[in-house]
Amino acid sequence: MSRPPVSRHERRAVAILAIGFGLVGIDRFLISTLYPTIARDLGLGYADIGVIAGALALAWGVAALVMGNLSDRIGHRPVLVGSLVIFSLLIGGSGLATGLGGLILVRVVMGFADGAYTPASIAATICASPPERHGGNVGLQQTMLVLFGLGLSPLLVGVLLRAGLDWRYIFLVFTLPGLVVAWATWRIIPPAPIATGKRASVADWRAVLAYRNIRLLMAGMLCWLTCLIVTSAFLPSYLVDHLKLDADRMGMVMSAIGFGAVAGTILMSALSDRIGRRPVMVMSAIGTLAALVALSRTGATAGPLFACLFAVHFFNNALITLTVGPIAIETVPLTLMTTASGVVIATGEVLGGGIAPMLGGWVAEYFGIRHILWLPIAAMAAGILLCLALDETHKKATP
Repeated sequence: MSRPPVSRHERRAVAILAIGFGLVGIDRFLISTLYPTIARDLGLGYADIGVIAGALALAWGVAALVMGNLSDRIGHRPVLVGSLVIFSLLIGGSGLATGLGGLILVRVVMGFADGAYTPASIAATICASPPERHGGNVGLQQTMLVLFGLGLSPLLVGVLLRAGLDWRYIFLVFTLPGLVVAWATWRIIPPAPIATGKRASVADWRAVLAYRNIRLLMAGMLCWLTCLIVTSAFLPSYLVDHLKLDADRMGMVMSAIGFGAVAGTILMSALSDRIGRRPVMVMSAIGTLAALVALSRTGATAGPLFACLFAVHFFNNALITLTVGPIAIETVPLTLMTTASGVVIATGEVLGGGIAPMLGGWVAEYFGIRHILWLPIAAMAAGILLCLALDETHKKATP
């Protein structure tokens, strides 16, 4: 199957949307690697990390639901630029927190900005891409969240902490890059024509929920986000407190999340453009479950831990990307594509990203951090059944 050549606009739009999502990843996950240091300074416990991660995810979900629909009405550009400016200015605010309450407040506002950016950026990437590259381009754009947030930032944090930089100042490093990306987004992403006629958000949400695939994807996001958030939020403490790894080896192992997710998202999303979305979803769900079980049985050896964690997020992030991007958007009419992505994201964030880490914090606090991996294992077992029930949406997939 021949593919159209990549245009200059497509290349520039996908690049700037990818960099923006990378900064969202740093915004969201930087605190996870810093948490052992922050906890010692502010006197926080395992339950507190669950509350911090859950509060941001809840705000992310609400914003994805509301702002995703707004983006379908007013266009992607104002939503993208506004969210970039807000979280760039507030990321430094995390370093100003003197206790749990202040940290939660800042993270909630940042979560709202991050959640607004996510569905709008996915839809903007789809709009800039021909159908033959929907999966590949969205995969590339989505990889930046984990590459920056879970791959590069743990390594950078390790270097900065060893250099003696206080954790409060590490947050400030990323303010200026976000503002520069906001300016570039305004220049590159074209304005959308204003929609004529009145549309009610509730009617749009009902229309999206009428699609069976969307309902399955909503349940799937609960599973995928449970895996992502629980492992990224609790693995540093699991590695340090349970397996007794030092900070350097912990940072190296945690970087596997980002590198695995990058590889899986790019390769599996591109594969879905050729063999279809559903086969890749089923394959990825089975792969994630197998890797989680292997991770739970691995001892305090950095190499095997890295390999298992790499595999978990190689497959899990492919599931997330295809769920919120190509499958959700290809299921509904173009006028509802950001709304559809927002509804799916909101469900995963509120339940998988919001409630699951709070439950995880409770499990770690009262039963021990060593049991934390059973939550994502149970979620992925259910996710396999959901993937088997999906309808194929990529009609041009080659046999």
